[in-house]
Amino acid sequence: TATGLAATAVTAPWIARLVDRHGQARVAVPATVCAVLGSLALVLCVRCGAPDWTLFAAYAATATTPNTGGMSRARWAHLLRGDPAALHTANSFEQAADELCFMLGPVLAAFLTGTFFPEAGTLTGTVLLLAGVLLFAAQRSTEPPPRPRTRAKAPLRAPGMPAQLAVCVAMGAVFGSMEVVTVAFADDRGHRSAAGVALGLQAAGSCVAGLVYGALRPGGPAARRLPWCVAAMAALMTLPLLAAALTGSLPVLAGALLIAGTATAPTMVTNMTLVQQRTPEGRLNEGMTLAVTGLLGGIACGSATGGWTVEHLTSTTGYAIPIAAATTALLLSLTYQGKAA
Repeated sequence: TATGLAATAVTAPWIARLVDRHGQARVAVPATVCAVLGSLALVLCVRCGAPDWTLFAAYAATATTPNTGGMSRARWAHLLRGDPAALHTANSFEQAADELCFMLGPVLAAFLTGTFFPEAGTLTGTVLLLAGVLLFAAQRSTEPPPRPRTRAKAPLRAPGMPAQLAVCVAMGAVFGSMEVVTVAFADDRGHRSAAGVALGLQAAGSCVAGLVYGALRPGGPAARRLPWCVAAMAALMTLPLLAAALTGSLPVLAGALLIAGTATAPTMVTNMTLVQQRTPEGRLNEGMTLAVTGLLGGIACGSATGGWTVEHLTSTTGYAIPIAAATTALLLSLTYQGKAA
């Protein structure tokens, strides 16, 4: 997994830059084919008992998977330019769809691997990836025009973007640590498989909140809303810790995760809206992909920190990590807002 994340951190922004220059369909399809071949090679290596290094090499090849979510949001930004209210609704719908995938994906993978064979989940995901990208790329009427030559500065140099990406890393740490700690908490109580249900409820809370948030018309600029959204996330992240510390009950924890999840979608929607606003014109796919890469990097750091905490302390103590990460995201967003003001 670490190999895949490292490869993604290097490859994803480069692929996104090619998408901006040459068009989504022209780049996304061959990039997806490369990723599919990497997944198939990984399955073959596992089935044939190939040397360990081949597993790392095959998994690294899957890093060419294009950021379909970022490309979709780039299309909305292109189609709804000048209509921030409609763009807000579209971004909220995208986030709700993401959360729905987070809910259904693990359940489907567990069913396939348990019913058929261990590689069934990976193979099904590979087929869905290829089919989804082909269908997405076929919608040429909504595709933003490529910008072969642009003098726009790199997204990393755009005002506000470095701080925004730092917030993404901190938010990713919330998600990564929460997953690892919840699995450990459920495992300590002899119900490891129930961790997926609990985390699914967190995604369900986020999905519903995303739909509700999209139906609303929040006032004020996104830069002013983000600290409030992150503050709500930091506050709600205390609920899983309280549930674990005071009751030790997995059902109570699941309820706490359901409520805590309601802060995720509004925060992510506002964050991605800011990324869209701050990314220079003609480099939107690259900017969105950098944000996702920051989230993935944060997830990796959060997973490692959460894993260390539950191994050396307790799973209950581990729930302090998401709180610390969310608080860090809040401080970062407040610091930048203060400088901007």
